[in-house]
Formats: sequence, C-alpha cells, structure tokens
Amino acid sequence: MTSAVLGIIGGSGIYDLPGLEDVREETIASPWGEPSAPLTRGVVAGLPIVFLPRHGKGHVYSPSDINYRANIDVLKRAGVTDLISLSACGSFREELPPGTFVLVDQFVDRTHKRESSFFGKGCVAHVSMAHPVSPRLHVHLAAAAAAEGFSMVQGGTYVCMEGPQFSSLAESLSYKAQGYSVIGMTNMPEAKLAREAEICYASVAMVTDFDCWHPDHDAVTVQDIIRVLNSNAGKAKALVARLARDFPRQHEPCPVGSDRALDTALITAPDARDPKLLARLDAVAGRVLGK
Repeated sequence: MTSAVLGIIGGSGIYDLPGLEDVREETIASPWGEPSAPLTRGVVAGLPIVFLPRHGKGHVYSPSDINYRANIDVLKRAGVTDLISLSACGSFREELPPGTFVLVDQFVDRTHKRESSFFGKGCVAHVSMAHPVSPRLHVHLAAAAAAEGFSMVQGGTYVCMEGPQFSSLAESLSYKAQGYSVIGMTNMPEAKLAREAEICYASVAMVTDFDCWHPDHDAVTVQDIIRVLNSNAGKAKALVARLARDFPRQHEPCPVGSDRALDTALITAPDARDPKLLARLDAVAGRVLGK
C-alpha cells in the first residue's frame, strides 16, 4: 500500500492553508519551468498535506499565464497521491447561486493558449479522460462537507474558458444552452495533466456569480466576486481541514484508474523515444518508463 499524501491547489481567494502543523516551505525544481509558488508542506492529524496557490502569492498569475505543467510536476515530485482543486467559478443555473459549492464530475475544455500535455514528439501518450474525477475523492469531500454542516451539490459540468476576460453575453447564453453547470478559467489543462501524472483529482467549484446570462448579473465585476470569495474561502478551508482529519492514511486505488492512467497510454516504441523528453518525464511517467 502507498501512503496517502493530500495535495491542495488553492484558487482565487485561497493563498494559504491555516491549521497545518510542522509547516515548512519547499522549493522543488521542475524541468517544465517555474511553478506558481514554492510548496507549503504540513501535517493535519498525521496526514501529510502539500499546498500550492495556483495564482501565486498575491495572485500574480493570470489563468493563461499559469505554468500548469510545472505545478503538477512539482506536486508529483512532492509525493502527492490525491489532489483537490479549489476553484472560483460562475454559475449557469438558478439553483446554483453564489456561495454554492459544486463537486463537478465533468469538464469541457475551451482553452487554446496553454500547454495541455507532458507528452508529445518523441514520446506520445493518450490517457483516458472519460471520467476525469476520482469517485473516491468525491465521496470523501461530500462526507467532509456534511460533517461541517453545509451542503455541496454533487455532479455537474465545468466549462473552462481561456480568459482572463469574462464571457460575452452570447458566450454565456451558449454555454447555458449546452447544459453546463459552471464556468471557470483554471481546471483545464490542470485535470488533464493530473491524469497524465497518475494523480487522483477532484475539483470543488465555488460559485461566486451567475455569469452574465442572468439579468441581475449582466456585468460581472471583480469587486462583486471578491465579496463572495471571502465568504467561500472560510468554508473551503474548513472543508479541507475536515477532509484531512478523516482522509484514509493509505492511498485508495481509484475506481476509474486515475492512479494507473499510463498503463495503456504510451504508444511510441521504446527505441523511438526521445531521451531528452524521457528525462523530463522522470517524475510524471517514471513508473511506466522504467519498465
């Protein structure tokens, strides 16, 4: 059995994680470039926790400027087995008003400027993204929310736009008509890269606004969002603290194979693989490349 190491990526409004014991900051070099910030390591009730602020300390990175590959790579190097994404988002549904937490289970990627894979020329791999979220993490997050006394909607589709601008009205109405639940700017390619790195992944989408489709929210502003962010951040930190206290100390095998995603993904013949790319894949794909 592998010991569980819980990773937390903090989105807008969540730049630290109080309640950790034995806290230390750690800088890990990545062949994929600079991550958003040094990692914060700590312990909650004996469970190792690794925290990374997605936008950097002080929110210095736009969604399009985040080095998602470096972020996932350093979390993998830190031993993270299970990863929780905390993300602000807009809602397309009246029944998901600001302040609602949604455990999304599907993603639609509408980004176009970001590096979305660790693999490519010299070592090609195709992982399954049919079920992008680990069901076991959903179970533990829902239980933690219930233990903290607040509800969390289970299931929903998160459409990831490029940003950093908010949606046009036409875009917002189009996404709503498609039946999507929420919209954000950061969970892709993050979820794809976590899958390639064989890290179990789940996202808590924290609703801050109704996007611009709603007649009462026809002009989303940062000031409006920040007011809800501050309220959501406190709940999110309480959720993580409860999750960590109750989380299994041994990593549970993922029912959808998140932690074995590369078993059947590599297609490039061993003798045709690029040694330079393989060297960069040492953490992400070392388990299968060493076979």
